[in-house]
Amino acid sequence: MATWDDVRRLALALPETTEAVSYGTPAWKVRDKAFVWDRPLRKTDLTQLGDTAPDGPILGVRVADEGVKEALIADDPDVYFTIPHFDGYAAVLVRLDRIDVEELAEVITEAWLLRAPKRVARAFLDARG
Repeated sequence: MATWDDVRRLALALPETTEAVSYGTPAWKVRDKAFVWDRPLRKTDLTQLGDTAPDGPILGVRVADEGVKEALIADDPDVYFTIPHFDGYAAVLVRLDRIDVEELAEVITEAWLLRAPKRVARAFLDARG
């Protein structure tokens, strides 16, 4: 089970990442481009999800495209989900209390790579070998 401390630690370990407040909740950005953020469910979301609405912390995560989002949801619907608000948007929601820290690190890093400048991303990947 991952926590907000894990999100903060993993995101801020990535080059040029900053933490900011966006829409009243924490968001982690690279060069002012958000790649992960706290996304509490709103009243409309809760109504739309009904009994399936999770009650724990929710992390919003950028993904490459709708195909990746759908694949994550299909692969592990207990961890990944979406809401109508994100229809047509390359982002997935993560039940933070159901993802392990290793998988969270992978998801955060992939999201960061999508938003980081190419030069910064390339240097990061080169340094990792």
